Amino acid sequence: MSVLNTPAPVLRSDLPPTPARTASADPRETMRRLPRPLQFPATLFTGKALPGQPSPGWTPGFHLATATVSVVLGTLVGVLALTLGHLLLLPVGWAVTLHGMRNLRMMVYHQCSHRNMYRRRRVDRAIGHAVSGLLVIQNFQRYSREHVRDHHAAQHMTLKDPTVQAFLVSLQLHPGMTRRQMWHRLLLKLVSPRFHFAFAVSRVRSFWSESAHSERVSALLLYGTAVTATVLTGTWQTLLAVWFVPLFPLFQISNTLRLCVKHTFPVPGVVPRHGRAYFSSLTNAIFIGDALPSPKLPLGRRVGAWTRWTLRLVLLHAPSRYLVLTGDTVVHDFHHRYPAAPQWANYLFARQQDIDAGHEGWPPYHEVWGLIPAISYVFDSLSAADAEEFDVNRLKAVSKRELFAAFDD
Repeated sequence: MSVLNTPAPVLRSDLPPTPARTASADPRETMRRLPRPLQFPATLFTGKALPGQPSPGWTPGFHLATATVSVVLGTLVGVLALTLGHLLLLPVGWAVTLHGMRNLRMMVYHQCSHRNMYRRRRVDRAIGHAVSGLLVIQNFQRYSREHVRDHHAAQHMTLKDPTVQAFLVSLQLHPGMTRRQMWHRLLLKLVSPRFHFAFAVSRVRSFWSESAHSERVSALLLYGTAVTATVLTGTWQTLLAVWFVPLFPLFQISNTLRLCVKHTFPVPGVVPRHGRAYFSSLTNAIFIGDALPSPKLPLGRRVGAWTRWTLRLVLLHAPSRYLVLTGDTVVHDFHHRYPAAPQWANYLFARQQDIDAGHEGWPPYHEVWGLIPAISYVFDSLSAADAEEFDVNRLKAVSKRELFAAFDD
């Protein structure tokens, strides 16, 4: 199938080029050379569907079930690893558990907050309460209100937006810093016990504050029973290692890296600050993977290129997709164009179908390839942002949101 009729990805010209943005070939298009049975897995992995590629017909229940199974399966693998003494399996259990937790948070909980999971208010609210209690995240009522009011409305990417507050307060990044300075600070935060402790305290407080009675009761019963049982049986170390490691430090690392690719900051002086063109310019798709090595390379260079491609796939891109950019987070731009889209469950294909149909009324989509280039892309936008507009000292004057709750996800 020709790609000539597919709108080319549009990338902001006001930002410095990154390796992902200067690539001459669309990595997904080069993967057409892979055998046909690998095309669907390639779409799931990269996050980018091919033009005209049919949707698998996923449902909200499918995503809820797979995320739940992932949490349960990962927990069981972790328990078996400790019970049988196969400690090399423990990181596998952590990864599977974390993947399920992140999908519960980033897809299920998120869609419930928009009343768009099953599009039935009571059902979506009940699921939201269950997820918030399980993951100890901001309570459902407050998250729903602040997310829709301050992140999706006219306050998007202003000082009132929780995403912006997380950058300025939680990560202590601000306009004028260089990309290198931001990366240095981010990496220090990710390994800082103080940062993780503050993050954990923030989660507990934001869960408890204004939480519904059902959320509090379910969380107290769940964790009270788990802690009591493990203390009585002498297996509390297992609970800490198998459940609380992915729930807190690993979850928070994933959350922080995900935050750093969600949205770019507006260009200083750009007006008007409304309309589809403006808001679509603040969100990019983040696709994962590299272009396949050219088949025209000499044999020796081709072997080296394929070795490098494979190593990057296994060591960099797979963890990025499975543990950070889970589920529909790769195509977050589609969600911001159509936050109540009933076809959200088929997110990868719904975005491409919108492109195939001409994305009526909207400008072309934006995309960046790779987690690291995507973070650098966002950092560049913050570096160039209006220092007066995004002055952290102005937060108390424009937002009543407590600063301890500024760990956005």
